[in-house]
Amino acid sequence: MTLGAGRAGRPTLAVVGATGAVGTVMLQILSQHADIWGEIRLIASPRSAGRKLTVRGEQVEVVALSEEAFDGVQVAMFDVPDEVSAQWAPIAAAKGVVVVDNSGAFRMDPEVPLVVPEVNAHAARMRPRGIIANPNCTTLSMIVALGALHAEFGLRELVVSSYQAVSGAGRAGVETLRRQLAMVAGTELGTSPGDVRRAVGDDTGPFPEPVALNVVPWAGSLREDGWSSEEMKVRDECRKILGLSRLPVAVTCVRVPVVTTHSLTVHARFESEVTVDKAREILATAPGVVLFDNPAAGEFPTPADVVGTDPTWVGRVRRALDDPTALELFVCGDNLRKGSALNTAQIAELVAAEYR
Repeated sequence: MTLGAGRAGRPTLAVVGATGAVGTVMLQILSQHADIWGEIRLIASPRSAGRKLTVRGEQVEVVALSEEAFDGVQVAMFDVPDEVSAQWAPIAAAKGVVVVDNSGAFRMDPEVPLVVPEVNAHAARMRPRGIIANPNCTTLSMIVALGALHAEFGLRELVVSSYQAVSGAGRAGVETLRRQLAMVAGTELGTSPGDVRRAVGDDTGPFPEPVALNVVPWAGSLREDGWSSEEMKVRDECRKILGLSRLPVAVTCVRVPVVTTHSLTVHARFESEVTVDKAREILATAPGVVLFDNPAAGEFPTPADVVGTDPTWVGRVRRALDDPTALELFVCGDNLRKGSALNTAQIAELVAAEYR
């Protein structure tokens, strides 16, 4: 791509995994945000090389992932599976590229900062491996609101239940839900034991159970003592981002029949007594947060309204009935935007500012 007017001297950005679900959203975000980049280079697997995608109103040809693809690149955003990042992020970093990785490959590496710009932007500058990690989409759906409350009250315990959209499992998850919805639409299914399972048969896609007309209390893979990998990610990542290495965290992850946007119920205990008025004031003014909370008028966040938006939406703010130091919240965040592509782009923008 030829540099447009005024782009000379700006850092070159590579988007690795540009043709994937998150990559698609990433290109939209890059086209909507301030144009701070010089060249934007689109990189994907060899089978996608030669495709042309639109970014900043221009057609850009996708190139195959290779060591040479990073020549002249200052910042690279990786939106690829863990194993691809594990192999290629160090290769890019060795060429002097600052890698912002959206996979789980480096999140818990002590030499790799785990960054949410609204919460711990300073951590992005400390990157001895040349890699910055982007948190998991479930963590990102709540951490901006939680970080704002922690800064004021001091978090000391967290209990979370997630209601996770099927797009968290990629395109296969979305396609599975849509197929299953077509199977059950216009029927009387969901009224007797096993009827939905029989209708769906083996077509459960990446999920262990049907997701249409159902909720599935599982996301990720099996870990020790019956916990799932997704639940452990939320625990470990909240601790790392907030700098609370011993924070007690309990998480239950549930998959629900929603295409995009994760929701969470949050029970957060703090160091001292909290008030709803102060919590509302903090949330209403926190960057990246929208307070939408008027149950009397039927106003609270739902995925149907939050999908496609950037902020973390917070509602149902209450003080716990039996603990004056605890708050109850309901939180929604688009798992493909702030939960993935947007946070990655925000980190990359932090790094780009170092080149000015």
